[in-house]
Amino acid sequence: MPLRVATWNINSVRLRIDQVARFVAERGPDVLCLQEIKCREGEFPVAAFQAMGLPHLRIAGQKGWHGVAIASRLPIEDAPPLNACREGHARCVSAVVKGVEIQNFYIPAGGDVPDRALNPKFDHKLDFYERLTTEFGRRDPKAPLLVAGDLNVAPGEHDVWSHKQMSRIVSHTPIEVEAMTALQASLGFTDVVRAQTPEPQKLFSWWSYRALDFRKSNRGLRLDHLWTSPGLTPAVTPGSARILDDVREWERPSDHAPVVVELAV
Repeated sequence: MPLRVATWNINSVRLRIDQVARFVAERGPDVLCLQEIKCREGEFPVAAFQAMGLPHLRIAGQKGWHGVAIASRLPIEDAPPLNACREGHARCVSAVVKGVEIQNFYIPAGGDVPDRALNPKFDHKLDFYERLTTEFGRRDPKAPLLVAGDLNVAPGEHDVWSHKQMSRIVSHTPIEVEAMTALQASLGFTDVVRAQTPEPQKLFSWWSYRALDFRKSNRGLRLDHLWTSPGLTPAVTPGSARILDDVREWERPSDHAPVVVELAV
């Protein structure tokens, strides 16, 4: 059986635990990488995940903000922690499942001003990217590694609703796209969703809550990603890497949709 891995910025795991349970029941992920859990480790709804059939957990929590977790149907082994956040936020968590190292990140959004000198949040975001680029540049590309998470950059012209308008807005500025490109090149990662759905088809995983009908306005961004190392890319099941945007239609949704891939490991 393939290993089905999903990533989802849940925007409060306790507030949306019913949506998580529905997603697990309907879509059957073996591994679920969550971002913005917005709780401390001791507040994480462990019993609910056990009831869902995802009892194996790695949690990096923080009071009220940030926070990431990995929940697995299969046993988890420890993976090297990558503490790329200079501010000490809970933005990184790791695990090994069926021999695959999984690194789950919630990279900072970066504030509103795309200038490192004027905006410490933007500088922090780029610093986070640079630290990961250095780390992965040291890795063995043949080792099976999956990078998952809300990376808070929509890299391509067709990953945003308007390339012209968004190129001056944080999440799609040239300096951010350059930072993401450097990270992807550091180990030769494959962006599996875009590899299976090539441009010019538009792909979005996030839509603002401000739109009453997110599909009608469709001002989306592709901020959520799954990347495979060269050693893992051959295991990606054709046609399995998708954004499950229908989940964004559910009651009280996260503003992000889950992204999923299957691995023949």
